Amino acid sequence: MYRLLLGCLSLLGLAAVTWAADPITDVTQAGPDYLVQGEYLALGESVAVRAAQIMALGEGRFRLSLLNGGLPGQGWDGEAPVRLDGTWDERVVRFAGPNNAALTWSEGVITGTDDQGQPVDLSRIKRVSPTMDRQAPEGAIILFDGTGTDHWANGRMDDDGLLPALSGPLSREAWADFELHLEFRNPFMPTGRGAARSNSGIYLQRRYELQICDSFGDFDAGPGSGNVCGELYRSVAPLTNACLPPLTWQTYDIIFHGARYSEDGQTKISPARLTARLNGVLIHDNIVVPDKTGAGQPEGAQPLPLYLQDHGSPIHFRHVWLKPLAPLPLPAEEAAAP
Repeated sequence: MYRLLLGCLSLLGLAAVTWAADPITDVTQAGPDYLVQGEYLALGESVAVRAAQIMALGEGRFRLSLLNGGLPGQGWDGEAPVRLDGTWDERVVRFAGPNNAALTWSEGVITGTDDQGQPVDLSRIKRVSPTMDRQAPEGAIILFDGTGTDHWANGRMDDDGLLPALSGPLSREAWADFELHLEFRNPFMPTGRGAARSNSGIYLQRRYELQICDSFGDFDAGPGSGNVCGELYRSVAPLTNACLPPLTWQTYDIIFHGARYSEDGQTKISPARLTARLNGVLIHDNIVVPDKTGAGQPEGAQPLPLYLQDHGSPIHFRHVWLKPLAPLPLPAEEAAAP
């Protein structure tokens, strides 16, 4: 799902080109660079074959990634994007790239020619996760809905009815196997690089971290870098970088099955498994989780609480629910072991 953004680009003001201090949590304070950062698509009756993501780098500088086939999770062919660098030129942004590629941003539209000399005409759009506001199924526990923090041993609700990562939310209960839905919003930190653009994580059983950071438009972060939203931290890279722009509400939908242990709790007989969607895009498909990640607690037979990491960034959460699940059956050879 996406919405065309035209006619509203003057709301934040282009007349005075100034740059807001980091981090920004209010879109009305984000400044003109935020109007340029975002996703762009060729719109029309035919299927879109070109798209772009513009990443703000701070102080009026930008990186544009030109994508074939569409946007990540919606048609992009996965090939390396054509990269162009841009800066403000009065009220427009001019981009230059390889083979004389030259593009101009003006009032939410990108025009020009690409590295093959082909014309480019893209309009700014806003994608909304298809699982936004997903209703909790029967049997789910509403962990946070903006009315209080009774389900959290740590964690506080702010004046906007949101759950700040800075409060270090730790659930009172623990679950071995579950389905989890939550929504999060990254701040706008354009001068940061990598995880310094914002940083948090979802610690499943307080052991296994799914990274939360602003990796929108960043196609340079390598596998295991810890700089891609959706990475099983420094362990398994996501299938694609499905991160949306900062100050946009995003969704995680997770199915987790904990590691299984022998009756005495001393021997791991089956590893944890994970399926995850970021903004409705499959990023992990029933993967094996080999061990705890990063600062996670050691693996063990007993489940541990859910932890939403405080890593110093003003990331916010809302609409958090969890449904306990039955454990996966053991593989035949493991079930038959003495």
